[in-house]
Amino acid sequence: MTKFDFSIIGGDRRIARMAPILADKGYRVACCAAAGLTDEKHSAIYHAASVREALEGAQVVIGGIPFIKDGCLFCEEPADPISISELQRCLRKHQKIFGGVIPEEFRRTCEEREINCYDFMRDEPLTLFNAIATAEGAVLEALLHQPSNLHQSNTLVLGYGRCGKILADKLKGLSACVTVCSHDEQELALAGALGLGSFHLSSLRQNIRRFEYIFNTVPVCVLTKPCLANVQKNAIIIDIASNKSGADYDAARMLGTNIRFCPGLPGKYASQSCAARLVQYVLKCCGLPTNRS
Repeated sequence: MTKFDFSIIGGDRRIARMAPILADKGYRVACCAAAGLTDEKHSAIYHAASVREALEGAQVVIGGIPFIKDGCLFCEEPADPISISELQRCLRKHQKIFGGVIPEEFRRTCEEREINCYDFMRDEPLTLFNAIATAEGAVLEALLHQPSNLHQSNTLVLGYGRCGKILADKLKGLSACVTVCSHDEQELALAGALGLGSFHLSSLRQNIRRFEYIFNTVPVCVLTKPCLANVQKNAIIIDIASNKSGADYDAARMLGTNIRFCPGLPGKYASQSCAARLVQYVLKCCGLPTNRS
């Protein structure tokens, strides 16, 4: 008989906030290196002293988004690094593992040991909800760090994928004058059909000077040194692309460009809402009742 129903290991605040939600639903939860849960008092939440203690008695393991960062289990909370080899040593046959952007090599190793992996970011409804939280967080970051209104501002959204579409719509709802920049002609046509300005990525350098607010969602370096040199001095760039991959940060520092890299916005600003949605997904995948109390 297992000691815990769920083990929450690492992650950011949206993962950590799953613990009290699951506990309130009647499940037993073990936590290790969970962000911001040190003082959480709940009879059904156990704070494990080690990864092994947290994992050895749990049916379901929940990790962060991303699951792995810099070769270790992603932990927003300052903690001793948890290596992937250590994690794998503690896992047992027939456990279920949840996380975001789970590496294929780790997934294959788990499958060979009859351990099932579920990737949060492969579920389209979850990914869309994450994009909504990211877009709202990006708007908040911009307003917190720029002493001017978004209303009627010239605002640029780089990239018009899942997150770019939602972000552009949120900005339009705030009466910003939104323009979309993309390399994809279909995306530009859609943006135009929805009443947004648009231009091709190839002309970013020539056009970027017009904008006071610039939001980047493209995970390759589109904000090169020549582009950054043309950014107006009072502009702000909010970069929400993964791993600082969207801009030349050395050039930005040299040029004095006001650019902010903003990772983990859902966990920072919408942890409770995200946690509730993640709990729904986990319980559904595991075939467990929404309330066991």
